[in-house]
Amino acid sequence: MRPRTRILLVEDEASLGMLIQENLEREGYEVIHVQDGELALKRFFEQEIDLVILDVMMPKKNGFDVAKTIRNTDRHTPILFLTAKIKSADVVKGFESGGNDYLRKPFAFEELLVRTKALLSKERLIDTISTKEATTFELGDYTFDSQRLLLYDGIGKKKKLTMREAELLKLLCENQNQVVSKTNILLKIWGDDSFFNSRSMDVFISRLRKYLEKEESVNLVNLRGVGYKLVVL
Repeated sequence: MRPRTRILLVEDEASLGMLIQENLEREGYEVIHVQDGELALKRFFEQEIDLVILDVMMPKKNGFDVAKTIRNTDRHTPILFLTAKIKSADVVKGFESGGNDYLRKPFAFEELLVRTKALLSKERLIDTISTKEATTFELGDYTFDSQRLLLYDGIGKKKKLTMREAELLKLLCENQNQVVSKTNILLKIWGDDSFFNSRSMDVFISRLRKYLEKEESVNLVNLRGVGYKLVVL
């Protein structure tokens, strides 16, 4: 059995990569540092990796493409993106390509360490529904009142949801920024994971996307074949 957790660090800025590697190794991790996307994939498939820390902008193959290639055969190894990009669309693209979390540059090592520990310690797919008792959720400038089935926009205009729309949105809010598997959603809200119910769920997801589309800091991401993630920036 390997004595230490192994991290694949993919960062093309040599000085930053060395600094991250030194700090992670000081915390007891084994770190493999590479500087381009193609070499990252080679190392990933050659060795047993517990976590990938992946820069977005790199030579030969960018981080999004590296993540997509990894996810073709591996859905479980957590991926943390490092990015200087701050647009909501870029963050969503990272999640859609298979990322589990992201960290914006510049960042403090303490924040990287916290996210590293979190990704290594928790399940990637939430199979046990959250038991949080919250009934009101802040989604950017929007407010969702799950008890009253109301979604308020930034100027106070309200949208009345159906019971099932509210149940679905509440489940996603309770697990925001985490993947909730399709099976989990179907069993919790529809009662079974039949094909018919799966198609019905897709319709409800589309409705929620439409209700939230004007709030740029909120995105409902579909990780194909896996589940959904409510991203709140």
